[in-house]
Amino acid sequence: MASNRPTPEDPSAYELDDRGAFPGPGVDDGDGPWEEWNPTEESTRSVRGKHRVAKQRGGGFARSGTVLGVGVIAAVGASGMASAEDRPPVPISMPDVGGMADDLSEKLPDAKELPGIGDLISDDGPAAAEAASAPADGTATAASMGTGADTGNAAGAGEALRSRILQQADAQQGSAEQDAREAAEKAAVQQAAAEAAAHQKSAEKAAAAKKAAEMEAKRKAEEAARRKAEAERLAKLAKSFIAPVSSYTLTASFGQAGDRWAADHTGQDFAAPTGTPVKAVHSGTITQAGWAGSYGYRIVLTLDDGTELWFCHLSSMVKTSGKVSTGDVIGRVGATGNVTGPHLHLEVRPGAGDPIDPMPWLREHGLNV
Repeated sequence: MASNRPTPEDPSAYELDDRGAFPGPGVDDGDGPWEEWNPTEESTRSVRGKHRVAKQRGGGFARSGTVLGVGVIAAVGASGMASAEDRPPVPISMPDVGGMADDLSEKLPDAKELPGIGDLISDDGPAAAEAASAPADGTATAASMGTGADTGNAAGAGEALRSRILQQADAQQGSAEQDAREAAEKAAVQQAAAEAAAHQKSAEKAAAAKKAAEMEAKRKAEEAARRKAEAERLAKLAKSFIAPVSSYTLTASFGQAGDRWAADHTGQDFAAPTGTPVKAVHSGTITQAGWAGSYGYRIVLTLDDGTELWFCHLSSMVKTSGKVSTGDVIGRVGATGNVTGPHLHLEVRPGAGDPIDPMPWLREHGLNV
C-alpha cells in the first residue's frame, strides 16, 4: 500500500551558514564588500507627525540593507528579533537579497525627487542624528504612527461631533430664548391692550358721568331760567290781570255735579255780599250784556286773543258795551237767575268755545286765587 512521503525540510539558516551558503567576513563572493548591519541606525521614526528619511549611506548596498531591514522587521514584529534566538530554528529559503536589492535600488527614484518628501529630507547632521537614533522596531514605529493617526482621526471626529452637539444645543437654546421672548412680548402686548381697554372704559365712564352731570346742570340751569322767565312773565301779567272781586270765598268749582244745574258746573263761583264791585279781569271789549235766563244778568267781556269771560248772576250792570281796561268796574255781585245766594259765577271760554276751568287759567295769567 503506497503512502505519501513527507516533504523534505529545507536547511535552516544556521545549516546554510555552516555549509558556506553565507560567506563570512573576509570571504569574497563577488557581491561586493560586506559590513555589519545595524537595523537601529537604518530605521526611521515619526517625529511629531512628520516622517523624516535619514541620509542614505554611500553605495547601493546601504539602500538595499534598509529595504531588507524593513522587511524583516515587518515580518518579525515589534519584539520578534528579541525573542528569535530563544526559538527553535525555522527552515527558510532566501533568495539572493543583495543582488535583488541592488537591482531594485537602481530602479527606485531618489527620495528627494518624490513630491512632498524631498522637502522633509535634510543633509544636516541633526536630521541624520534623529534618523539614526530612531528605534529599530519599525513595526512599533508604524504602529505608533497608525495609532497617532487613528487617535488624531478619532479626536477630530470627536471634536466634530462635539461641535455639532454644541451647535444643536446653541440652536435649541436660541430657539427657546426666541420663543420665550415672543411669549413675553405677546403677554406684554395683551396686558397693555387690557390696561388700555380698562383705561378706555374708565375714561368713557368718566366722560359719560361728566356728560350726565353737565346735562343735569344744563337742565337745572334751563329749568331755573324757565322759572325765572315765567316769574317775570307772570309778574308782568299781574299788572294787566286782576281778580274779578277783591274779597270773596270760593264755593262751587268747575265740573262739580249738583241738582241745581242741568249738567256739571261750568265755571267757578266767588261768593261775596250783594253789591260787591265786579271788575274787568283784563282789558277787552264788552260784546254782550243783559238777562240770560238761569245765568241772571250776564256781561260777556271778549279779550284781544278771542277768549270770552262770562260774568253772571249780577245784581246790576255798570257797563254794557265798549272797551274797558283792567280793573274797570263793570257790574255788581247779585243773586239773579238760578242761585241759592249772592255770588259771581265766572266762566272762561277760549275762542268763544266750550268752557274750561277758570282757576288754572287765572293762575297762568299771574293771578293767585
